[in-house]
Amino acid sequence: MKAAANGPALLVPPPTVRLTHPSKNCIALYDEVGNATGLVLGVPGWQDTIVFKFQKMDDLFKITHRHKLDFILISVDKSLNEAIKLVRQIESQLSLATAPSIIYQKNPTREQIKQGLASSADDYIWGEWDGEIFQLRVKMIRERTQRDIGVNPTSQLPGPILIEQEINHRLATHQEFAVCYLDIDNFKAYNDYRGYVYGDRTIRLVAHIIRDVVADLSPASFVGHIGGDDFMFLLPVAHVDPVCSNIVKIYDRIIPSRYEEDDRNRGQIVSVNRRGEREVYPLMTISIAVLIANSTFTHLGEMSHMLADLKSYIKSLSGSNYVIERRKKY
Repeated sequence: MKAAANGPALLVPPPTVRLTHPSKNCIALYDEVGNATGLVLGVPGWQDTIVFKFQKMDDLFKITHRHKLDFILISVDKSLNEAIKLVRQIESQLSLATAPSIIYQKNPTREQIKQGLASSADDYIWGEWDGEIFQLRVKMIRERTQRDIGVNPTSQLPGPILIEQEINHRLATHQEFAVCYLDIDNFKAYNDYRGYVYGDRTIRLVAHIIRDVVADLSPASFVGHIGGDDFMFLLPVAHVDPVCSNIVKIYDRIIPSRYEEDDRNRGQIVSVNRRGEREVYPLMTISIAVLIANSTFTHLGEMSHMLADLKSYIKSLSGSNYVIERRKKY
């Protein structure tokens, strides 16, 4: 077992923030024809849509590491097979699962229409462009995608279903990797004290910190949201120390700003419960339980007991910490 806590300095500079665009659509566009940007911007109310063009999967990964995408549009002329191949590459990456993929082809043959409808794209659209119809189809697809894959509505990160799928895939392919289970200490007290609006904002903030640090230091890794104040991310074993130590340091630097000045100066919150009793809680910290998954494990259920035990131990420590459990399953 290896324990680590705050050190004197960051191992690397703070990560670049992954941008969200609350009032605008944000899409990734593969445009073989060359006119798809104009079509998208011509959709009623979409004139401020942010469009990022890409040609290769590497380009798409770079976009998704910096921006939360609403969907991925692939506009093709003749090369439908290439579009379908690209969709397969996208769907093989669970980190892209929250962004539905749409293929648009203006003048397909009848065989291509059948091929497009049979593809694994979230939608295949053909014929003359109709912005209003496209807008309605995108809305329907996004709602269906979020429902089907279990995206957490607060953080917009993959939920328990996708987390379990990703872990089982890695175990089935005999990969060695680190399972990192992050929990916010004293979150319930903060949520009760300041209210659910501030609680949700804190959850979103922590999600951004985790996602941004992982994207900068371990780009091919996976980040998910179990629910509430529990998160899980999967890393190569060599990336555990730099990723976890930076998450801890950045979190501890930012989280005091979520409190009123008096609470911040005291280093605690003081409240009165329903029985009229005074209760005192420290400021929120984080605990990260890290388990090295190897060939001795066959599914997530075998890890859950060890992670729960490890998390209980870390919570007994003061401040924000991460602990690595290297022992085999028990």
